[in-house]
Amino acid sequence: MSRLLYAFALFSTASAAWAEDTYLPKTYTPHTLELPEHVPKPDLPTDNVLTKERIELGGRLFFDSLLSEDNRMACAACHSPVDGFSDPRQFSEGINGHIGKRQSMSVLNLAWKDSFFWDGRAKTLREQVLHPIKDPTEMSLPIRRAVARLNRYGNYKTDFEKAYGPGNVTEKKLALALENYLLSLKSTDSKYDDSVEGKVSLTEQEKLGQKLFHTPYDPKSQTRGASCYECHSGPLFTDHAFRNNGLNATDDLGRYVVTLKSDDKGKFVTPSLRNIELTAPYMHDGRFSTLEDVLDHYSSPFSQKHQTLDPALQPHASTGILLSNEEKAAIIAFLKTLTDPEHK
Repeated sequence: MSRLLYAFALFSTASAAWAEDTYLPKTYTPHTLELPEHVPKPDLPTDNVLTKERIELGGRLFFDSLLSEDNRMACAACHSPVDGFSDPRQFSEGINGHIGKRQSMSVLNLAWKDSFFWDGRAKTLREQVLHPIKDPTEMSLPIRRAVARLNRYGNYKTDFEKAYGPGNVTEKKLALALENYLLSLKSTDSKYDDSVEGKVSLTEQEKLGQKLFHTPYDPKSQTRGASCYECHSGPLFTDHAFRNNGLNATDDLGRYVVTLKSDDKGKFVTPSLRNIELTAPYMHDGRFSTLEDVLDHYSSPFSQKHQTLDPALQPHASTGILLSNEEKAAIIAFLKTLTDPEHK
């Protein structure tokens, strides 16, 4: 394993079912995720080592409309690089005009996640990447047909052999290639990161926003804070937990659809706030167009009908987390420091 030149201490997620597709060619170019010291290293899969050849192949697949039934839609259609790898539309449009029911999340920093989609229904990234391709409301292409196309067109078979060894393209190799590319997509080089490393200083407004972000809201002690950190914690600005944040009820039951546990009704995964400036609209259903709208939501009373309202919000259900306009502007100024210039 020393020849892999791997910088991270990796933990195995290999299984016998994937063994046939984890061949590492004799000639390859290893790829290492370069991270600042304050960002934890992800537990990358040892059966799909990051290599330049695999990342380039996965990237080509990500931007190729060949993986849709009508040859008109690529993964990037709903995860645009200029929009922080998310979708500026409230709901993405699939083939034949089908409209989705949830906003397309950013696919940056997936290397740190252990479940995928707003409801966490996919446990691995290699499982997740195949869902949009075969979903009849999205790209609507059966995986067997996708594989058949790749074995016929665009020199894909040659590229797969360079990345995963000899033989035909398979469903597993397709999933691994897309996974490899997505694992390489990161956002850890913002003004905020530079400030942590002492390279730049935040403005006074940004510092106020940062303080409010990390301070609990406690009207009894007259503590001015927004309590954002309770859910959007750590250097990735998410705890990856599933929470009900007090949105008005809809017919989308969120995590409950996966677990069938009543305690999960109305819960959705906490999204990362990195690049939040670029990824409007907001919430699982894209109901808010601006960051101002989001803060207005948290500054208003939460519905008393929410039986699963998050514990962090329950004490403030009748009033919301009251913030002045100046405080809201400061928080937004801080949130914009999380924008990575590479993804603008």
